[in-house]
Amino acid sequence: MPVTAAQILDALPQTQCTRCGYPDCAAYAQAIADGQAAINQCPPGGAEGVQRLAALTGQPIQALNPAFGAEGPMTVAVIDEDWCIGCTLCLKVCPTDAILGANKRMHTVIEVYCTGCELCIPVCPVDCIRMESVSGERTGWAAWSPQQADTARRRYDFHVLRLQRDEAENALRLEAKAQAKLADLPAHSQHTDPTVLDRKRAVIEAALARARARREGGA
Repeated sequence: MPVTAAQILDALPQTQCTRCGYPDCAAYAQAIADGQAAINQCPPGGAEGVQRLAALTGQPIQALNPAFGAEGPMTVAVIDEDWCIGCTLCLKVCPTDAILGANKRMHTVIEVYCTGCELCIPVCPVDCIRMESVSGERTGWAAWSPQQADTARRRYDFHVLRLQRDEAENALRLEAKAQAKLADLPAHSQHTDPTVLDRKRAVIEAALARARARREGGA
């Protein structure tokens, strides 16, 4: 029986770092299962990770592809709190919600939840984030336990659900505002020309119809 994407996903370190060239570990696992990605594209898993995937897929063991990065120690992000400007950009990209902070307030990293993905580094406008090794000489799976992978996976799943919920709630707020505007368009417009108002009404109605279709399609 062919190996499934779910089985492959279980063998990945769950850092969600995107270094494999895919948006998350699940997408990479699916690509391997579909024969669209090689088993040597995961630097956090390192050589042992390739061996695990080779055993699962029946493919030959091969060296980690350097085009995707090199195997290294486990690192965590550290924020220089004196330089942090509270822009929240790092909060938005952290796949495990390991960064605490608020707009214009100093941010900090919860080390135990950080996967070392480094996604916060390029978005920081003041370069106040650095990566620190926490595993000494241990690299790959030797530096990353199954328990840590499990925690990272659960937190990433929750992160995705939270983003979907926030997006849905925002869409409903915008739809409610559009409905209110449509109910009394003259009061919400600087225009009084009936032709202009009719065009605006048509645009709003079309947008509301698209929003309803998206919502019903996702139900």
